[in-house]
Amino acid sequence: MRQRDDMTFPFSEYERRLAELRGRMADRLLDAVVISDPENLMYLTDYQTTGYSFFQALVVPLSDEPFMITRAMEESNVHARTWVELTRPYPDTGDAIQGLVHALREFGLHTKDIGYERNSYYFPAYHQDYVHTALTDGRLVDCFGIVEEGRICKSEHEIEVMRRAARATEVGMRAGIEACAAGVTENDVAAEISAAMFRAGGEFPAVMPYVTSGPRTMIGHATWEGRVVQPGEHVFLEVGGCFRRYHTAMMRTVVLDELSPSMAVAQERMKLALREVEAAIRPGLTVSDADNIVRSIITDNGVGARLITRSGYSIGIAFPPSWDEGYIASLNQGNPAILREGMTFHIIPWMWGVDGDKTVGISDTVHVTARGCESFFTLDQDFTCKPEHAASSAPVPDPTPLRPEPEVA
Repeated sequence: MRQRDDMTFPFSEYERRLAELRGRMADRLLDAVVISDPENLMYLTDYQTTGYSFFQALVVPLSDEPFMITRAMEESNVHARTWVELTRPYPDTGDAIQGLVHALREFGLHTKDIGYERNSYYFPAYHQDYVHTALTDGRLVDCFGIVEEGRICKSEHEIEVMRRAARATEVGMRAGIEACAAGVTENDVAAEISAAMFRAGGEFPAVMPYVTSGPRTMIGHATWEGRVVQPGEHVFLEVGGCFRRYHTAMMRTVVLDELSPSMAVAQERMKLALREVEAAIRPGLTVSDADNIVRSIITDNGVGARLITRSGYSIGIAFPPSWDEGYIASLNQGNPAILREGMTFHIIPWMWGVDGDKTVGISDTVHVTARGCESFFTLDQDFTCKPEHAASSAPVPDPTPLRPEPEVA
């Protein structure tokens, strides 16, 4: 390891992470692991690049020096960002998996018990089959989750970085709320959110903001598509701010009118769900119990809405296509896993189908403390009402120009 003082965290943090990983390797009787998940590479080494669609891996032997396999262009990221000293880059005309196999032979690991992340997005079955075929003298076993066991509980250093992400989240959300008005496009709102986040020190998030209005709020994971917000409508916003690849996220709702009775009920149900679950969260509470608190409150709403998803998920390091760590831990029914100090969750008691045609949301990102939990945010949870933009006799026309007709020769 090359000691340095210009990484995201103190060098001792990476030494601890590597030592704990090797402890889990020893428990699983593994001589080495091949880590290919971008979030896990970031966690262990501080390595990041937008070029992660090309194969890259950190090979960690139980006792010898780790080394990285990367595309030649990405080798500069290893030297500029990480503590890793040994690299084996491959050219664009080369074969990445063949390079991995050659490196395993070079370092005497081809006859050993080697763990690999079978569930990694970026180590597809075709590549895995090649390694199985080529390394006939050793044993390849699935070690999926071996790094995530360390990632699930954040250190104080990580919590501080997430606070930086939270500032970008909150500044972006404030800008989005301010931008919501009759006559603006969803794109306009998204642009204000993004500009504010980046000016506040935020970096490119794993998912850009979700901005939908009126009937489009009923489309799952839709975001801005140029629609003009109409008088009297509501706007659903979900923003995930990022700093050094760590994320926090929040949902808020803007109503371009006074609150209707059903929207007032929805607001209070979501606020109650957050208040009750956050009062209950502490080390030892099961994931299922946390989900049940949120789900029972949202289900008893009387305005036709449903919670159609999990009620929360772990959040932290993320690259596109998602900002969540839900595959590590989600607040789901029937899950007996317990909460531990340092876990971080985006809690989402959102409501799909208020009055049958409106999706609304209020959410929070929290971290579990020794005796409870704390929110990363200070922003008010109430819906923002703008009655000055209430419905008028005529809709606001869509200013998007029609596509020009082709010229006739």
